[in-house]
Amino acid sequence: MNNGMRAQDLFGIDLPILQAPMAGAQDAAMALAVSEAGGLGALPCAMLSAEALQKQLAWLTARTSKPYNLNFFCHTSPAVDEQKELAWRASLAAYFREFNIDPMQIPEGPGRQPFNHEVADLVEPFRPPVVSFHFGLPAADLLARVKGWGSLVMASATTVEEARWLEAHGADVIIAQGVEAGGHRGLFLDTDINTQVGTFALLPQVVRAVKVPVVAAGGIADAAGIRAALQLGAVAAQLGTAFLLCDESLITPLHRAALQQPAGEVTALTNLFTGRPARGIVNRLMREQGPMTRRVPEFPLATTAITALRKAAESQGSSDFSPLWAGQNVTGCREISAAALTRLLAEALSATEE
Repeated sequence: MNNGMRAQDLFGIDLPILQAPMAGAQDAAMALAVSEAGGLGALPCAMLSAEALQKQLAWLTARTSKPYNLNFFCHTSPAVDEQKELAWRASLAAYFREFNIDPMQIPEGPGRQPFNHEVADLVEPFRPPVVSFHFGLPAADLLARVKGWGSLVMASATTVEEARWLEAHGADVIIAQGVEAGGHRGLFLDTDINTQVGTFALLPQVVRAVKVPVVAAGGIADAAGIRAALQLGAVAAQLGTAFLLCDESLITPLHRAALQQPAGEVTALTNLFTGRPARGIVNRLMREQGPMTRRVPEFPLATTAITALRKAAESQGSSDFSPLWAGQNVTGCREISAAALTRLLAEALSATEE
């Protein structure tokens, strides 16, 4: 293990199992279930309004004294580029006609807010045990506030360079996110997806490059994967896709169905849905537009036009325009509670140690 550190000592949990925060796919109920089962549950906060975040935190902390992780994004909110938005909608014109959508009447899609002082004001009274960040770290004054709460700070790195940067700028724990991971890539120093490598190629390099503890993420779906991560120097493994079929998951029935079909095993990195690379199950939009394109507006502005198509298609029982986030390994998905899945992973992990 990394410098002899154990997840149990680092996070105050019983198991070296972290549940990946999955914005839009879960709420505090999943975080509670995993934390109560001995892992580290996570609450994704980037898509929550101030009111929703406060309610979720109050609900969670009223029900557990176990450690949990609050996750935030650290992107810079872009200015709207009207010309790029119009060009993007023009490239989707055939789809708008198909669903009788007026592209000039599309309301704004769901936002993804970066961590800021207003959010920090709301979170501060709760003094969360762990706070994690995606797309880098917040500004130094914001990070100092979080550390002042006594919170352990984690952040995602997709390259060795990003891991070194995070350590130099104050991260207490680094999540080595392999290219297999579902959802958004945590990349922030470079947008070139050719820099992205697999978990078990990235993990040992990051462990050697930094002195802080490292968590492995991406493509880990069972006890064997967790054990391999630990053997390569991780203090714990973070699993996300494995929890997507759990009782507490909030994904749509269409998303659930896709995960259980052979097509669910075929994923790709795409920026079509939000403007940033994220891994999801390949569907019609990705096939016809190409999964990656320079035409999309900056993150998260691309969601506006796509959300209109998604709603129209889903109302007809189609996931052709839905972001079906999933990692490359869907074999760990189980239709059981998140607590039961955590316990199953723990039991299997214990068996491999005997």
